[in-house]
Amino acid sequence: MSVSQTHLASLLCSRLCHDLLSPVGAMNNGLELLAEETDPEMRRRCLDLLSDSARATAQKLKYYRLAFGAAGGFDDAVDVTEAKTLVQGLMGDKASNDLQWSVDAATLPKAAVKLLLNLALIGQEALVRGGTLAVAAEERAGQVEIAVSATGPKIAMDAAILDMLAGKGGDLLENLTARTAAAYLAHAIALEGEGAIQVAASAEQLVLGATVNAAA
Repeated sequence: MSVSQTHLASLLCSRLCHDLLSPVGAMNNGLELLAEETDPEMRRRCLDLLSDSARATAQKLKYYRLAFGAAGGFDDAVDVTEAKTLVQGLMGDKASNDLQWSVDAATLPKAAVKLLLNLALIGQEALVRGGTLAVAAEERAGQVEIAVSATGPKIAMDAAILDMLAGKGGDLLENLTARTAAAYLAHAIALEGEGAIQVAASAEQLVLGATVNAAA
């Protein structure tokens, strides 16, 4: 592993730790409150807090394990149902969030699924006030085409993330941060798979399109 790859791995680990800090901290607080609380209703609320935090932690670990890590086994293809379940967990159960899933294939190449999950993660994070995340993918002519759009009352997207996705901004590795690491990983997956990523953003919508070789 080269220094640049090591740097990327460390940033992805930093991203994972940052995102898990909140739910794990909530579990710790819940346990402390539970140890001191005697009121039955308050104890029930503590248990609800623990349950919600444990579920959020498990969902994020499963998501990052496939999006960033080596999950999916040794097969070249990944069950699309697993990817859909992960994105549903990422969206949560808030009434303000809606997932539109348009992937008919039963399986997709592992590289395509990783690319899809990283783009979906970026799209979901742009929906700071909730909204609709639409995910579509299909395999044709030897390529997997992926489209992710995030539509809501307010889209928050760092220009550095968009530049990283599109491969702009000079020496990308020199400009890497934990915040842009997922975008760089998506760019690298597409590039390695002889594909590319296109981005379009406005105040109310973010559209991410990508292609990757089906044999990647």
